[in-house]
Amino acid sequence: MSNPEVPPLRTDTTGESLGDLVSDLTGDLSKLMRQELELAKAEIRHEAAKAGKATGMLAAAGFAGYLTTVLLSLALVFALGAVMPLGWAALIVAVLWGIAGAVLYTSGRARLRTVNPKPERTVETLKEDAEWAKHPTR
Repeated sequence: MSNPEVPPLRTDTTGESLGDLVSDLTGDLSKLMRQELELAKAEIRHEAAKAGKATGMLAAAGFAGYLTTVLLSLALVFALGAVMPLGWAALIVAVLWGIAGAVLYTSGRARLRTVNPKPERTVETLKEDAEWAKHPTR
């Protein structure tokens, strides 16, 4: 990411009218705003790329965790299979995962019911702003 070159300031302004100076100032401000916007875009692109890489790493970590869970479940099935038939061992592990899934589903559903999609504070603030706009002297 490189910064755009900033032209040197002009110090020789003799003989220019006020209109010319204001015009130059407006042009310089416009150029500065465009350069700032380009810099902001470059920074956003850079940060988005970093976020994308981090998201990819988190997805890979989730997949590794999933594989770990599957392999540990298989290891438990085979460990139980040493003392009972493999079919029963697999059924026990499946029931344990079913119980864990039911508990997670129930608690997740209960938490989801407490979510209020309406931004209450924002709505209240907007109502206050509208009331103030109607009667600004109050």
